Amino acid sequence: MISIQALKKVFTSSDNTITAVDDLTLDINDGEIFGVIGYSGAGKSTFVRLLNRLEEPSSGRIIIDDEDITGLNTQQLRMARQEIGMIFQHFNLLWSRTVKENIAFPLEIAGISKAKREERVQELIDLVGLSGRENAYPSQLSGGQKQRVGIARALANNPKVLLCDEATSALDPETTNSILDLLVDINKKLGLTIILITHEMHVIRKICNRVAVMENGKIVEQGDVLEVFLRPKQSVTKKFVEQVMGTDEEDEGVSYLVSTYEKGKIVRLHFVGETTNQALISQLAKQFSIELNILQGKITQTQRGPYGTLFVQIDGEKKEMEKAIDYITNETSVEVEVVRNAD
Repeated sequence: MISIQALKKVFTSSDNTITAVDDLTLDINDGEIFGVIGYSGAGKSTFVRLLNRLEEPSSGRIIIDDEDITGLNTQQLRMARQEIGMIFQHFNLLWSRTVKENIAFPLEIAGISKAKREERVQELIDLVGLSGRENAYPSQLSGGQKQRVGIARALANNPKVLLCDEATSALDPETTNSILDLLVDINKKLGLTIILITHEMHVIRKICNRVAVMENGKIVEQGDVLEVFLRPKQSVTKKFVEQVMGTDEEDEGVSYLVSTYEKGKIVRLHFVGETTNQALISQLAKQFSIELNILQGKITQTQRGPYGTLFVQIDGEKKEMEKAIDYITNETSVEVEVVRNAD
């Protein structure tokens, strides 16, 4: 368990004071992939650097496995950092060293023998999919390969926690997905906790179990990724969800039908998890004397399962339409929202 309590970071200069992280309290479970998302200037990168004290907190506590990181002296902190790996947006590789030499670097610092270093480095090269590139230099690698070296290096000392600061922001979409898949694989194989900092909601959607949304140095919303997608509360969270699900303005076809079709009800159905695979429309058509017209639908996958919305026009006798709505509400786990009622 990682417990962050009233964490604060204030940067001061002769003529200005900036509170980058403001009274942040958060718990992160062992073995989960936890996302922290925010726009530029939200304080998320400062926050992740506070976790291993690359930045010194102004106040507050950071407790990892019952050890208060904020209370450690320099020597104790050096030892504690061996259990906290970190990967960066721009890789931070040593350009004069080969792949295997970059991965071996933290093992050298830790005083590991050459034989054990070579064994561990080969394990990591195989783990991150760089077999055959051991002797290449960073200048000879693609962006995705460089990040794989960064990940392997961060795992060298068998950390309990892996911090990822915008680890995919410099990569193209296809490479981003391959790196995210690798992080999920590492999380499952090694059971380590991953804290992922990003400004991209599709990254959160793809691999995170839970997410915290930062704005102006504060956590403004947090929860299970699927719940946040389904019920975003804050305006900043809604903007992030729109990155994946689209905006209301993009539902032009639905808006047109709402204003054009005068009969029946128009409803929005919310499918979560296993309900996305239910044959609900065919069930309704068989059980009730109604006509159904599918207007528009969207579905996306999260680490916790799929989430989708479907706009449907229901037409028929008022009593039959009400029965269909009651059936959805009471007999299924699909959530229903009436967008336009029958006249």
